[in-house]
Amino acid sequence: MSDFSQSAKLASVRYDIRGPILERAQQLEAEGHRILKLNIGNPAPFGFEAPDAILVDMIRHLPKAQGYSDSRGIFSARTAVVQYYQTRGINNIHVDDVYLGNGVSELIAMSLQALLNDGDEVLIPTPDYPLWTACVSLSGGKPVHYLCDEEQDWQPDLADLEAKITPRTRGMVIINPNNPTGAVYPQKTVEAMVELARKHGLIVFSDEIYEKILYEDAVHYNTALAAGDDVLCMTFSGLSKAYRVCGYRSGWLAISGPKAAAADYLEGINLLSNMRLCANVPAQHAIQTALGGYQSINDLILPGGRLREQRDLAYKLLNQIPGVSTRQAQGALYLFPKLDPEMYPIDNDEKFVLDLLQEQKILVSHGSGFNWINTDHFRLVTLPNVRDLEEAIGRIAEFLSHYKP
Repeated sequence: MSDFSQSAKLASVRYDIRGPILERAQQLEAEGHRILKLNIGNPAPFGFEAPDAILVDMIRHLPKAQGYSDSRGIFSARTAVVQYYQTRGINNIHVDDVYLGNGVSELIAMSLQALLNDGDEVLIPTPDYPLWTACVSLSGGKPVHYLCDEEQDWQPDLADLEAKITPRTRGMVIINPNNPTGAVYPQKTVEAMVELARKHGLIVFSDEIYEKILYEDAVHYNTALAAGDDVLCMTFSGLSKAYRVCGYRSGWLAISGPKAAAADYLEGINLLSNMRLCANVPAQHAIQTALGGYQSINDLILPGGRLREQRDLAYKLLNQIPGVSTRQAQGALYLFPKLDPEMYPIDNDEKFVLDLLQEQKILVSHGSGFNWINTDHFRLVTLPNVRDLEEAIGRIAEFLSHYKP
């Protein structure tokens, strides 16, 4: 019998959040160990539940959700997305400019597959959410990473960004609020990035899935506002994080800017949308209810709310560990701590994470899995309750007290 190998297209594709380290954690669980998983932003296992109104609305619509929908998505949900952006001051998105997907992930892949030819370049932040890098590679493109500066609270280095634009550059990715750093970009930064796209004729891909998870005085500025009518802006968001329904796979892509000039590209997105027939229809019925009315996420991010209290505790405890420092997250669900390379000269951060898992049964994600340029960071999810965070970070401190790379 012939040997069957994976496609060569996967040679440069990585998604280490769900990779060999998770597989080892699952093996340890099968052996009877309790693993505290701080590696993935999945609210449900940590006791965060969907708003009742969303559940009720989905249940009531189930009898009507047995067939395919329009390939873009049901009209009422797409209208709700348009109306949401209108409340944000974005008035150049029409209902037919909205595509609903099985989470944002599917729509990221579709938007890049429809655009890229072999060798086309896309600018992506480092550190990044690794799906962006993986999807660019799988689409035949070349990911080019621009630096986010830890000393400036992980803000994009605009000079580095512009220096990496070439004649092959087709688009720029903005992840705001950022995963994995928790940085939120001020209006002037977003406007400066969009101005570079305007100057060089680039498409902007704006990943805004954490736009409602903001702390203290952080303000989210939608990229589409800066893009206006003359920069093509692809805005990605959805229900997974702010509404605690990751498993429903309910996301959207909203397109703004000079759509007539991009008609051929948008036809490609429409073709790919038709090929997958439609997104999960029951979850589409959650969108209108979620975007209207009371926003339960606000209780969680205010002082005394779970997300705020857990973020604050994790920040405090991590910075108390000798040789560990982390910038405070302004948004999202993560911290991205740095390990002092003088104290912990780590050459292989994947091995570091595996060693921590093996000894302390704590699962975190290594920094290079987010395409960070050094091996001195890891990402920690701040979703566990205060008691579990205290235990987990205490065990990380115990591990580091004697760890010899």
